[in-house]
Amino acid sequence: QVQLVESGGGVVQAGGSLRLSCVASGRTFRRNAMGWFRQAPGKEREFVAGIRGSGASTSYADSGKGRFTISRDNAKNTVYLQMNSLKPEDTAVYYCAAGPWGIVFGTAKGYDYWGQGTQVTVSS
Repeated sequence: QVQLVESGGGVVQAGGSLRLSCVASGRTFRRNAMGWFRQAPGKEREFVAGIRGSGASTSYADSGKGRFTISRDNAKNTVYLQMNSLKPEDTAVYYCAAGPWGIVFGTAKGYDYWGQGTQVTVSS
């Protein structure tokens, strides 16, 4: 069993930055691919970014390319999402998720564990 706890959300003005963190329990963190997702009111949960267990490979949705950076520190069982140049349309609850090593990035399918989410609100 893996527990994921996100933090770092908040209210920020458009153009600002936030760094989200997700701490995982358990001893298998380095073998998990990790993903960040978001869900705005009335919308489906969508993929934001993903990172392989080694950290060597990452993937981004078009909405975050050039603005968001996913990274991980396996020694701390933590995955991060640095978000810069935030826009009002980035407002959502952000979730991290843990999946198997070779998961296909881009959708929410196949992830075994999810965090409770952290709210990000970007004001215009």
